[in-house]
This record gives sequence, structure tokens and C-alpha cells, in this order.
Amino acid sequence: MRTTAEASIAALQWVYADDAMVVVNKPSGLLSVPGRGADKQDCVSSRVQQLFPDALIVHRLDMATSGLMVMARGLHAQQTINHAFTQRQIHKRYTAEVAGVLPVRDTWQEINLAIAADWPRRPLRIIDPVYGKPSLTRWRCINTDPQRGVSRLELEPITGRNHQLRVHLQALGHPILGDALYAPSHIEALSPRLHLHATVLQLTHPAHGNRITFNAPPDF
Repeated sequence: MRTTAEASIAALQWVYADDAMVVVNKPSGLLSVPGRGADKQDCVSSRVQQLFPDALIVHRLDMATSGLMVMARGLHAQQTINHAFTQRQIHKRYTAEVAGVLPVRDTWQEINLAIAADWPRRPLRIIDPVYGKPSLTRWRCINTDPQRGVSRLELEPITGRNHQLRVHLQALGHPILGDALYAPSHIEALSPRLHLHATVLQLTHPAHGNRITFNAPPDF
């Protein structure tokens, strides 16, 4: 019979692992790092560290977001990958299902709206052209379902603000299905989970320097 620790490790979707880094496909509803309280200690980092004690966090996904997440093994790899994130040398692409039927296009469009903390309602974020930080998202619609009244988008966050994709799509007038923070109740109710998934992760390997790409299709 499996122990609780063994079961939690097995439940994580392992994509890649070597001496320098680990890549997993995080399920929706799992924290990236521990939260406050004994009931919030189960997370991606704790599960990965059960097998790789030297694994260190370099970025996070929202608890409600699923998809590809990389952890560095050791301080050198962490510093190298952190630097790549800071210099925007890591390419990330997301898939989302949003409310409304948008035109399908091959060309990318941009949402360039500054984002700030919504202090009275933290941890929410708002569009704030005066006090917000510059925030840029590229997007395109890849298909639609007129019967359901939804569209499937590909998204590329150029900047990395908290809740950036969720806030930008709300501002566009097409909130993400199942978004408990930013969608109206009838849009949230269309799915028991947030339909936002980190599909593509491309980075330079911190040890051998080759460019490497990971893909994980969403389950929605």
C-alpha cells in the first residue's frame, strides 16, 4: 500500500528531470509553493522535493491554473533560470477558454494595459493606467464553439504580473471560464475549474545551454 507521500508524488504529472532541472505539469487546484496554515503545505515544490531535495522554485502558477512549471536543481541552476526569467528569455504560452465568440485569426493581437494591486480587495488586481505597472499580453483566437458561446485562445504573457492573463481577458470583455476571481458568476459557473493552462515552456538549459521546449496540452 502506498504512503501518503508516495501517492502525492505519483499524482504529480512528471514531464522531465535531470541533474539541473525538473519540469512538471501542475494540476489545477494545487499550490505552487506552501501557503499559510497546516492545510496548505501540499504543493508542487513539496512534492518535487520529496524526490529531488535540491529542487528550488524559480516561478509560480496560480493555484487555479494548470500546466508546465519548472524547478531548478541547486543554486547555480536557480540563478541561471531566474536570470533568464528576468531577461524575458523564457518563452511561455498558455491556452484558455473564454466567454464570447471571437474571430479566428492567425495573427497575434496585443493587450497593453497597466495592472495594479486592488488594495481594498487583495489579492485581486485591476487595470490602472495611472499607478499600474506596464503589462503586455499577446493573444490570438484559434477556434470557437458558437453553441457554447466560447472561444479558445493562445496567450503569451510578455510581462509577468500577478493574474495578468485573467485581468487582461476580463478587460477585453472575455473572462476565462471558471474564473472565481474575475468572471461574472454565470461565466464562473460554466466550469468547475479555471480554463487556463500553461501549454508551452521553452528555455535555455542551465547546464548544457541548448534551447529546449516542453509541451503539455490542456485537459479542457
